[in-house]
Amino acid sequence: MTSKQFFVTRITMIVALGGFLMGFDASVISGVVRFIEPEFGLSKIELGWAVGSLTLTATLAMMLAGPLSDRFGRRTILKVAAVLYAVSAIASAFAPTFTLLVIARMIGGLGVGASLIVAPMYIAEVSPPKMRGRMVSFNQLNIVIGISAAFFTNYLILRWAQSDAGWAQALMFDAYTWRWMLGLETLPAVLYFVGLYFVPKSPRWQILVGKVEEAKITLNRLVAEDEAEKQLRDVIHSLEADKHKEKVSVKEIFHPALRLVLIVGVSLAILQQITGINSVFFYAPMIFEQSGIGTDASFMQAILVGLTNLVFTILAMLLIDKLGRRPLLIFGMTGIAAMMLLLSYGFHSATYELTPQSIESLDETIDRSALMSSMGGITYPNDVLFKRALAEAIGEEAAIAHESALVAAAIDMNPNLILFGILGFVASFAISIGPVMWVMFSELFPLRVRGIAISFAGFINSGVSFLVQLVFPWELATLGNSATFLIYGLFAVVGLIFVWRVVPETKNKTLEELEDQLVRKIS
Repeated sequence: MTSKQFFVTRITMIVALGGFLMGFDASVISGVVRFIEPEFGLSKIELGWAVGSLTLTATLAMMLAGPLSDRFGRRTILKVAAVLYAVSAIASAFAPTFTLLVIARMIGGLGVGASLIVAPMYIAEVSPPKMRGRMVSFNQLNIVIGISAAFFTNYLILRWAQSDAGWAQALMFDAYTWRWMLGLETLPAVLYFVGLYFVPKSPRWQILVGKVEEAKITLNRLVAEDEAEKQLRDVIHSLEADKHKEKVSVKEIFHPALRLVLIVGVSLAILQQITGINSVFFYAPMIFEQSGIGTDASFMQAILVGLTNLVFTILAMLLIDKLGRRPLLIFGMTGIAAMMLLLSYGFHSATYELTPQSIESLDETIDRSALMSSMGGITYPNDVLFKRALAEAIGEEAAIAHESALVAAAIDMNPNLILFGILGFVASFAISIGPVMWVMFSELFPLRVRGIAISFAGFINSGVSFLVQLVFPWELATLGNSATFLIYGLFAVVGLIFVWRVVPETKNKTLEELEDQLVRKIS
């Protein structure tokens, strides 16, 4: 590796920390939900708001980040994102009310949206063509690493909360468990802010605002002198050409000629989220607790979710150009459907019964006599009826606070089936529609409308993601575990049929060939 390549790699790794923060910020809430629900007395929809509010403001920031980065610079917007992450982490950790917690999370969402758009944009603009694909993939990889790190630190803080060590008790991990989970993000956010002072401004942005000489100096740090001159000319020529282009309006993507690519793009955007991936990423410990394994084990198994996602995302990056997009989508959607139906079956086969022995083993803070008199020896065929009986026996607040222990004491099912189903689902997603959707977005749409079409499809994707996160706790409480995963499985079956019959293969075709193939010519 040459010194210039090393420099590009170093600044890429710094900027890609924005991806890490995005993944961490999005998934750290998975460990928090079981604590804030009883503490703030939240309804299921309010709990969904605590999770989904970040996605809502991230969607807004994604629409604004590009234009703002053109005006103020890529690096400046990334610094603002780092500050937003830090402010969100601190405000979330100290939030005295549910409303302030949601506001703090929404502030973090602005950072998520900004870094999601601007970080890969910056990396693409500073990377030499031969390194660009690899360098941009660092950001996506860091998102996945951030998700894994959130699951791991949540588990670590939970263990520290149970520790008798003097330092752990002094830091009050037991009293402020969920606050530590959210506040920990401050550290990488501060490191990100400081690190951005060690990366240069984007040369393309410097040219865009008329600082051509400064751009030349920056390019000479990134590539050889002759290549710097060539890139300088190319960027100036590209910007000059853009000045004479008509602005593309949103209505152009609805032109009849683009009907097929728009249907494919929007359908993939919806399908990626409607099969439940963010229900798993943002509620993983809650789902595992429903299998009766208890809180500690559920947080430990959530780490496996992150690691599985990481491994199979890397595998997808290695296979996507060898096997093609369509085979990965068909394989992945088949796996997603099978795993969701397996989860539905696993929870459907579960029964719930509190025997005198299991009631006696419960914590003394639970009203065991009330449970014995109203529920002792009764077998409940599903989780909805069991939880409803719990709320009637000991009160809704106590039922929520002790739900994990009560489910563990009563449930009769195979928890390994649930673990296998969740990990299989995550693996199927990570090797297929997770990364493939974004690749196909860049290939499906013609150059003239590509930017606005990808933004439109991304907006749809984020909107569906928000809705999935918002209603998931309500679905579990109202429909039950089995019915919720059955719905996701049926969506996956429909998606598999759509991919099989409609989605084209784009591997080894130029963008011009794809445009000729997919865009209907209308005179």
